[in-house]
Amino acid sequence: MKKAENIIVGISIGDLNGIGSEVILKTFEDTRMLELCTPVIFANVKIVSFIKRNLNSEVALHGIDRIDQLIKGKINVLNVWREGVDINFGQNDETVGKYAIKSFMAATAALKDGLVDVLVTAPINKYNIQSDEFKFPGHTDYLDKELSGDALMFMVQDNLRVGLLTDHVPVNDVAKHLTEKLITQKIETINLSLKQDFKINKPKIAVLGLNPHAGDSGIIGNEEETVIKPTIKKLFEKGIFVFGPYPADGFFGSGQYEKFDVVIASYHDQGLIPFKTLSFGLGVNYTAGLNKIRTSPDHGTAYEIAGKGVADFGSFKEAVYLALDIFHARNEYVELTKDPLKTKEKK
Repeated sequence: MKKAENIIVGISIGDLNGIGSEVILKTFEDTRMLELCTPVIFANVKIVSFIKRNLNSEVALHGIDRIDQLIKGKINVLNVWREGVDINFGQNDETVGKYAIKSFMAATAALKDGLVDVLVTAPINKYNIQSDEFKFPGHTDYLDKELSGDALMFMVQDNLRVGLLTDHVPVNDVAKHLTEKLITQKIETINLSLKQDFKINKPKIAVLGLNPHAGDSGIIGNEEETVIKPTIKKLFEKGIFVFGPYPADGFFGSGQYEKFDVVIASYHDQGLIPFKTLSFGLGVNYTAGLNKIRTSPDHGTAYEIAGKGVADFGSFKEAVYLALDIFHARNEYVELTKDPLKTKEKK
């Protein structure tokens, strides 16, 4: 098993005009972080140095051209490109978007090839990244394709965990996406993730209804009666401890979520509004269901404060911590499942 400082954390730089670079640099200004891992920022060392000077940061950067040149315990910047890029903090710029994707694709390739152990992605702008080379709504869809998984957006802050049945889907299309196949796939993915990534042997899973009052027995929509309930019943009979569907409106406010290891929402805002309200800026977006580990902060580019040195780096730092925790948990899970006797002892 790898020693802490030998765990290589690949970091995609995100939108250079946003706060991504700032939260990365602030995270690693604390040199104790370098005792936990070795970061590799996929970008260009001259550009990261420019941003560092703009922010009056004192972190020491080590530029490299190949991963095998990295120095453990240093902040390595891998030169993904050589040319200069005009940085205009707070501006939506298609050229900057292309470099965000260059960084992300290079970091993903390194993750796929085992050159980095985990990936932490800084925020991108979904509007300026589109091109003939990259036609995905965001990070998750591309990772799902490259890492052959059943990607699921999984928001985490300590024991508060929220998974999504659908993520970047227009609200008027959500109902048609909620099929037995999709619900089964997502719940099985989250159940396995809780076991291998969070060391929870018998996860308790709550599912929220799609409609107000979870449909009120079919009075306010029938998706709960026709699809969600029957699927939950089949999964429960297979040995997965899944319950619901519960009315979404009072589930978090009443504290009912605390009785479960994860809450699964039907659509994006149903899950993320209460999550972000309760996580106090320390939430992490984890992509469950992949054969590799990827996390990110739960915020966007925040153009309005970019370059001002005032960005809160708490969520990004937590994203690094969670990636490392899951890396250790997965290694432990593999060892335990190799040896059934150890598994029994663990229980």
